[in-house]
Amino acid sequence: MLTRDILDQARSIEPEIVALRRAIHADPELGLHTPKTCDKVRAALAGLPLEWRQGPSTTGMVATLKGEAGAGRRVLLRGDMDALPMPEETGLDFASKVEGAMHACGHDAHTAMLVGAARLLCERRSAFAGEVQFMFQPGEEGWHGARFMLDDGLIDPLPHAAFALHIMPNAPHGVIAGRTGPLLAAADQLEIFVEGAGGHASMPHQTRDPIPVAAEIVMALQAMVTRQFNVHDPVVITVASVSAGSAHNVIPDRAVLKGTMRSLSHASRARLRDAVELLAVGIAGAHGLSAKVTILEGFPVTICDAAAVDFGEKVSRDMLGQDSFQRLADPIMGAEDFAYVLEKVPGAMFFLGVAPQGDNWASCCGIHSTRMMIDEGAMPIGSALLAALGERFLADGFAA
Repeated sequence: MLTRDILDQARSIEPEIVALRRAIHADPELGLHTPKTCDKVRAALAGLPLEWRQGPSTTGMVATLKGEAGAGRRVLLRGDMDALPMPEETGLDFASKVEGAMHACGHDAHTAMLVGAARLLCERRSAFAGEVQFMFQPGEEGWHGARFMLDDGLIDPLPHAAFALHIMPNAPHGVIAGRTGPLLAAADQLEIFVEGAGGHASMPHQTRDPIPVAAEIVMALQAMVTRQFNVHDPVVITVASVSAGSAHNVIPDRAVLKGTMRSLSHASRARLRDAVELLAVGIAGAHGLSAKVTILEGFPVTICDAAAVDFGEKVSRDMLGQDSFQRLADPIMGAEDFAYVLEKVPGAMFFLGVAPQGDNWASCCGIHSTRMMIDEGAMPIGSALLAALGERFLADGFAA
């Protein structure tokens, strides 16, 4: 059923895909509510045979396309819509017009490519049975948008499979990558408050100085990671912010540590929380101080189904050639809230390389850089791949 003509179809609408991406890029929105982006998506898909669901917790939208060949499987394709709270330094003609907001993670491209896939499958709906759910999701950048959309019942009934595509600006142009099992880590935010008793810096013996205790906790966390956790089920703790004091001659009452905790299994994630609490409270107590540990739970581990990854590899190679797909040897310690969907539905996320052809892709600015750019010529590949994954799954399931 799948032929290379789907890529030719995608390339024929490349100008529209690129124009939508640029319009979204110039007008970024943050968080769970992205109404202007939603309006752009709805306008780009106006007049097509799609059934829409939206809200109430977010501006997330699901557009459902029913094949004309009758009932069958359901497949979900997802694109995220929100930007990051950061400045842009690309110098592009269509750079962000919103101060302090930038599409530095490629969500503008993800949304535009999903719109392209929807257009392609609407044109091909006479040939397939079943349903495609196009999930346009806000709030991926730490806001748990996918979880809210699930809780709101926007993806009910659940699909039989789910796929997402994420661009990588420092990966070879047009190459698809993925792996079975953990693809991305669980991510939790960590805060440790070390409470002491301040005083004059010349008389530390009359105080309970929280700063050396905080420093000891930082170093002990690194030792704990290497000595208590299996290197084959790794965890990462990074203390990224240390704050204490306001003057050179004053010992403060408290020190605050902030950072991130990453893990690749549910078991290690739970153990890590308990181990951090025990360590911080114990070290502080040994010095006559107290410590309070606060952990803000982030996204779970993104786990890709083995059959879904095999399926994605075959579809990629059928459409783009044998060298188009790469298996990642190791997980990436970033996090992704598509994990919430993959907890409920077998599926996979894949990466699409968008470095300019001929450039040294390894030297390109990565995601979350103020100078991150992509080669938009790779976007039709993304639209075609999403459409092909949906079409082939409806026809054959993972057995394609």
